[in-house]
Amino acid sequence: MSKRSVAGRSIVTRRAIADIVRTAVQSSYGVTGFADPSFSRRLLRWLGLDRSGIRLSNDGGLILDLYVTVAFGVPVAEVARQVDSAVRYSLRQAVGVEVATLAIHVDGLRHLPAAVERAHEIEVTEVEPLPAEAGAEETAARGRSKR
Repeated sequence: MSKRSVAGRSIVTRRAIADIVRTAVQSSYGVTGFADPSFSRRLLRWLGLDRSGIRLSNDGGLILDLYVTVAFGVPVAEVARQVDSAVRYSLRQAVGVEVATLAIHVDGLRHLPAAVERAHEIEVTEVEPLPAEAGAEETAARGRSKR
């Protein structure tokens, strides 16, 4: 008896798409957070009743409006390109959906505190060899000189 394939249907909720987009945006370099242009949305977010920064609709394809804040001193255009690429890639990989329109609104620049800026800097210090390593090098050097 042959097996018949049954066509199925999968449904992805708006919340799932918003979570995928939120993760992609927050992992992008230079993004410090989400923002909202309207005072009422900001107030709702401050009270914990609304999640900010992502507006999506499904009118003739997936349409996204993202409202973000960017770190001061980082090229805004480069951050926007990074966010665009990360969002499109994440949605394509996770859900298989192509984004019809993606608008990124930079609502402001946020200066990072000095402690956070220092944490992002990479310190290069000279490392001294451990005594065991130094002994191994000397032993190897002696072995070569005896030959």
